[in-house]
Amino acid sequence: MAGKTEENQAGLTVSKEKDFSEWYTQVVQKAELADIRYGVQGFIVHMPWGFRILRRIYEYFEEEVEKDGHQPFLFPLVIKKESLEKEKEHAGFAPDVFWVTRAGDRKLEEEVALRPTGETQIYPLYSLWIRSYQDLPYKGYQSRICTYRNEKTTRPFLRGREFMFFETHDAFAAHDEAIEQIRKDSEMSLRVLYQRCKIPFLFFKRPQWDKFKGADDTFTSDTMMPDGKRNQLSSTHDLGQNFAKAYEIKFHDANSGESYAWQTCYGPGIWRTMAALIGIHGDDKGLVLPFDLAPVQVVIVPIIFADKKSEAKNVLELCKKIEKQLKSRGYRALVDASNETPGFKYNKWELKGVPLRIEIGPKEVKKSSICLSFRTRKEKKDVPAKGMEKEISNAAQTIDKDIQKRADAYFKDNTRYTESYDELKSLLKKYRGFIKTPFCSVDDDGEPCADKLKEETEGAYVCGTIYPKEEKLKDGQKCVVCHKKANHLVHVAKSY
Repeated sequence: MAGKTEENQAGLTVSKEKDFSEWYTQVVQKAELADIRYGVQGFIVHMPWGFRILRRIYEYFEEEVEKDGHQPFLFPLVIKKESLEKEKEHAGFAPDVFWVTRAGDRKLEEEVALRPTGETQIYPLYSLWIRSYQDLPYKGYQSRICTYRNEKTTRPFLRGREFMFFETHDAFAAHDEAIEQIRKDSEMSLRVLYQRCKIPFLFFKRPQWDKFKGADDTFTSDTMMPDGKRNQLSSTHDLGQNFAKAYEIKFHDANSGESYAWQTCYGPGIWRTMAALIGIHGDDKGLVLPFDLAPVQVVIVPIIFADKKSEAKNVLELCKKIEKQLKSRGYRALVDASNETPGFKYNKWELKGVPLRIEIGPKEVKKSSICLSFRTRKEKKDVPAKGMEKEISNAAQTIDKDIQKRADAYFKDNTRYTESYDELKSLLKKYRGFIKTPFCSVDDDGEPCADKLKEETEGAYVCGTIYPKEEKLKDGQKCVVCHKKANHLVHVAKSY
């Protein structure tokens, strides 16, 4: 796959609609997003094209959290066993942890864990950094790191044993400040995931049995993949004072009293966002990327005819001139001057999701024009080379609008409603989307109904309730599972 052979660059051989799983696998490999041949299950190589997209997603989130007052830091990869197990509920991560037990041929005096998430490594230091109410709020984040969990099943960008990670960790003097931060986190998700990446989602408050270990409440941004499975794009956790009490994160208030901090953490899924970009925007030609997100925004393809080699020089000169002009305006442009045929180049760059293609041949040289081809449309457009920057700008906006419109249409009608348990089970077998239904409780006493649902539907989850404004029930509605009084409208879906 890493080579440049004809076979490697061949187009997709399956339809996204008919076989999403195989289509997804082919896009990951043939668009050169990742190489899965590293030889250790759950560990992949991020190839240049895919890594540049992932890096851009990181940049979006870094920009957002720093605007919100977060400061960057970087903690070590390893965590002391004592720290990992200190917060009782959070210690539930331990069965999936990778442990470092030896250095060379020597057994370590104290084994250490590879980071499964950041709370237990960061909060012991917060207890040293935070002493006074004047130190609050404290907002920190670490980015461009990986975490490690011994996942049973793995798939590139959806679930891995090593995966890209981003996390904020905030401490406040009062709980209402923490709740306000959850609102801000949801808005950051909206700006990055929806406005910039064009991925529609629902914002849920998770049921108590499905919250983050050690949190009081968990809130998530969930989208729906074309195979009908929920993809959790981000999560924000109201940690209450649980970790503060476990790690002694206390501060002296204005009256010289001592209080535990209130905490939140926010984890946008860098990998999961990539998976959604592939699955939701992609088509039977390959990736479809928003203009700003694409590693190459404009590819320029010279059209050189075998029987008119004398014209090649002028064609290439105009291509290089256009490339230089676009780069001077800040566009990521590239001339594909390889020896492949124009048709091969078209297919290659469409597979990689390049938003805009410029075709230049003898006709364009003679007319001092360029031919624009949009990744999201079939038609082409001839425009004068002089003043083309405005046309490129307009094209970028058109492409993004096309992507957003298609994503919204895809997501708009992917929720069904039922009050019948039999119909719910039937829908989960044949319908690719969320199903909204009455449910008894999203507190712990509703877990038996959730377990029954999961067992009898081959893995359907109660995703939670819409947040911050929970949808209202009608009078007298009953839980779809136990038929007792329903207290919530929940969304149900299969999940990765």
